[in-house]
Amino acid sequence: MTLAETTRTMLLWCPDWPAFAAARAAGIPLDTPLALIDKGEVHACSSSARAEGVKRGLRLREAQSRCSSLEVLPFDPELDARSFDPIVEAIEERMPGVQLVRPGIAAVKASGPARYYGSEELAAESLLEHLDDLGVVGGRIGIADGPFAAEQAARRGSGRVSVVEADGSPAFLAPMPVSLLGMPQLAMLLRRLGLPTLGAFASLPETEVRDRFGAEGAAAHRLAAGLDGRRVIPRIPPDELDVEVHFEPPLDRVDQVTFGFRSAADRFIERLSGHRLVCTALRVEVTSETGELSARTWLHPRSFQASEVVDRVRWQLQGIGSIDSGLRSAVNRVRVVPHSVDETAHHEPGLWGGGPDAALHHGLSRVQSMLGHTAVATFAIGGGRLLADRQVLVPWGDREQTERPADRPWPGAISGLPPATVFPKRLPCTVLTPDGSAIAVDARGVLSGPPSRFAAPGSGRPQAVRSWAGPWPLDERWWDADAARMLNRFQIITADGDAWLVLLEGGDCFVEARYD
Repeated sequence: MTLAETTRTMLLWCPDWPAFAAARAAGIPLDTPLALIDKGEVHACSSSARAEGVKRGLRLREAQSRCSSLEVLPFDPELDARSFDPIVEAIEERMPGVQLVRPGIAAVKASGPARYYGSEELAAESLLEHLDDLGVVGGRIGIADGPFAAEQAARRGSGRVSVVEADGSPAFLAPMPVSLLGMPQLAMLLRRLGLPTLGAFASLPETEVRDRFGAEGAAAHRLAAGLDGRRVIPRIPPDELDVEVHFEPPLDRVDQVTFGFRSAADRFIERLSGHRLVCTALRVEVTSETGELSARTWLHPRSFQASEVVDRVRWQLQGIGSIDSGLRSAVNRVRVVPHSVDETAHHEPGLWGGGPDAALHHGLSRVQSMLGHTAVATFAIGGGRLLADRQVLVPWGDREQTERPADRPWPGAISGLPPATVFPKRLPCTVLTPDGSAIAVDARGVLSGPPSRFAAPGSGRPQAVRSWAGPWPLDERWWDADAARMLNRFQIITADGDAWLVLLEGGDCFVEARYD
């Protein structure tokens, strides 16, 4: 291969894109030290966190010890890719034929934009200005022969636009380390052989490299020599199933925004129907005139209709501000994206209709649309050690997603059949020993005396205790001074046959539940 067979490439690199996308989605200021954690390690971090010594691969505790003000978020590859889609679309508005290398990096052939704008530099500057207007600041562009050299130019250039002259890629890449090839084992072996740079590796005969390192080593050798024969393969834009509405001037009331979005909701469902699809989960993005972004994914137990899409938009707006006083900031854009779709054939009604289930869903959804998203809820059982912690309210229409799954181990939880009545708030009660003193538990978990009399909540007359069991200590989150909790629980059956689950915390007795 000769240098003439390489493709002149213009490559856009958005530094720290995962951290930028996560901060923007979470509403965190971009200058805040931020780290994205994956499997207990730092996957990506912001420039301000890197200035404090945080870097990729650090364990979470080590990163927090280096930067006390570090904000921590989980790494979400779906958010990473989804947030970069509008950037790719913005590039396509100026320069068609975009290849998405990975979230944060996109490439185009440089020849076409250079002819249109007059030069490669002018084309790159025009694209960066367009991205700056969209709020994506700090982007860098490298132009060279082949995607590999163009990416290194973007990352290592002194300015926002770095241009490597035609046929200059071998000299440009020569002093760079072999670790840039992305093959750690090969790079380690080359350093042991005294070939620490790309230029030293490229100086080896190609046939000998192929014989020693195989096809992968030969491909890396051509990259090091500036003979990157990979082409820029334009992506095929997917069918546009999302809908977007811009408001000019921006609107600051919930009813105005939802009314303006009704026709877009109809188009959204019609587009899906045209592709024989239904939407079972959608993402609503609301952008204010100040640049704030509110994004949330809404689930549906069946599939969305147009009116239900409008309800989700309204509920999300109600979460941003108040219906009476208006929103905190006027809204200038609402976008709805299908997050999960399915074939229409899987959601066809039965021969005789949906029956009582469909009528129930329609009635409760109607009440929910009038009273709000959280006004109608169903119960789910989550994880936890106290019974009240296991009660989870799921808004009607949402799928059950508990932060603390019930199938995980919960040491200290009460085993066996749970009580039928769990009080939403702990009710004070009285448990006395045979000598008439209040029951207590010492540091060794030993009762001050057996429970003899028990006064139920709201009852001033103690009853005799017929049977009891316990105590069972619970020492939860002892490492967190604010959330630490230490208590003891025991079961009591009174003379009239009532059974109670009692907990003792800080010298006070409370009823947690009753066995009916």
